[in-house]
Amino acid sequence: MLDRWTMPLIQRPLRRIAQTLLNKHITPDQVTLSAFALGITALPLLAWEQYGLALLVIVLNRLGDGIDGALARLAGRASDAGGFLDIGLDFVFYAAVVLGFALANPGQNALAAALLLFAFIGTGTSFLAFAIAAKHQSIERPHFPNKAFYYLEGLTEGTETVMALVIFCLFPEHFSILAILFSIACLTTTATRLWGGYWTLRRHESANIAAADG
Repeated sequence: MLDRWTMPLIQRPLRRIAQTLLNKHITPDQVTLSAFALGITALPLLAWEQYGLALLVIVLNRLGDGIDGALARLAGRASDAGGFLDIGLDFVFYAAVVLGFALANPGQNALAAALLLFAFIGTGTSFLAFAIAAKHQSIERPHFPNKAFYYLEGLTEGTETVMALVIFCLFPEHFSILAILFSIACLTTTATRLWGGYWTLRRHESANIAAADG
């Protein structure tokens, strides 16, 4: 929901960092893999209840997630392969953070973490399934030209997810209720994406059939 406003704001500083990395001959995939390797350490840090350090690596991971795309565009190396690697590692990272909270306090957090992972499956699959169909039908990305895949909007997008992870780390004693609330928002996103994606594809298919018949 907030990505359409936050993404334009962060593109300029990301390009500046990316330009520095480009001058040092660092590749987008190297940034993607480095950011993931750093971000995945949030799992043991959270399990050990080192919430401050976990928050730091989460923020750095998300920073790297923005830099790799900016670097790819600057270098003229934006590709489906890079986009696939980026989004795939993103979902692994998100799941790892949730698992970390479950391990930190299984008795209090495990059920809420399981619900949030269930909700993440919905947002992730609806996002990627639509992206596949949209690419097949050559549907453009009107609001998110910097995304590697067609970005189907929803109540919980990248900005909201990062905010949720930050809040979880700042208030770990309330993870259970916070995770349940965010799960509800994610499930709402899943429902609206499935509905909106279905009808978008139906309308596009109908328009193509009409054009072919004409």
